[in-house]
Amino acid sequence: MDTNKELNYRLFVQIEEDFQRTEISSEFARYDDIKNGDVEKVRADFADIRQHYYEGKGTLSDQLLRNNQYHFVIGAGIIARICIDGGMAHNIAYTLSDIYIRRCDRCQTPEEVIELTGALMLDFAERMREVRKTNSVSLHVRRTVDFIYRNLGTNLTLEAAAAHEKLNPSYLSRLFAKEMNIPVKAYILKAKLTTAQNILVFSDFPISEIAASLGFSSQSAFSAAFRNFSGMTPFQYRSRYTDVSTLHPSQKTI
Repeated sequence: MDTNKELNYRLFVQIEEDFQRTEISSEFARYDDIKNGDVEKVRADFADIRQHYYEGKGTLSDQLLRNNQYHFVIGAGIIARICIDGGMAHNIAYTLSDIYIRRCDRCQTPEEVIELTGALMLDFAERMREVRKTNSVSLHVRRTVDFIYRNLGTNLTLEAAAAHEKLNPSYLSRLFAKEMNIPVKAYILKAKLTTAQNILVFSDFPISEIAASLGFSSQSAFSAAFRNFSGMTPFQYRSRYTDVSTLHPSQKTI
C-alpha cells in the first residue's frame, strides 16, 4: 500500500498547525518512572498528563473517545513491555495490560479513558515497587514465590515448596517469613485469593469452578476463606464490581 501521498499531506498539515509531537525522551522518562516503581513521581507525572493530555498526541480517530482508547492501548502495551524488562513476570504484565484494555473498551467518555490511564500507570508502578523489593531477597525466596504462582491450582504446602528448592521446610519457613514479612502458608492463601478476586471480576466462570481451579477442597472452604480475606462472599464481591444482570444463573451462587 502506497502511503506517501497521505504521509506528505499529514506532515504538511502538522506544519501548518504548528503541531509538535511529544519528545520521545520525555515520554520514556515517564515510562522509566513506572519501571522504577517510583509511585510518587508517577502520580505527579499523571497530574501533568491530565492537564495536557492532548498535547503532542497524534489523531488516531476522528471520534475523540476512540482516539483516546487507541492511545490507551498503545500506552498499555509499551508499559507492559517496559515492566517486563524491569523484572515483572511476563504473564503478570500482559494479563494486567489485558485487564486494563478491557476496562478501556467499556469506557463511555474520553475523560474516563484519561482517568483510567492514571490508574494503569499507578497500578504498574506499585507492582514494580514490589518487584524491586522481591528482587532484593534471596534466590531461594524468589524461586519459591515463582513456584507458588505457577502452582496455584494445586494443594500447595510449605513442604512442597521446600522440596522444590531442596531445602529443609523449617529453614525455608524462617527465611521466607524474614524476607517477605509473611509466612509461606499465609502468602500462598493470599496469592490464591487475590487471583480469585481478578477471576471473579474479569471472567464469567462459576464460583464452584474458580474454587476448584485454585485448589480449594470445596466451594464452601473457598467461600469461607474469601470472606475472611475480603469481608465479602465471592458472590458479593462479584456483584460489587460487575453487572450481575449479565451473569449466567449458575454463577449466582454464594
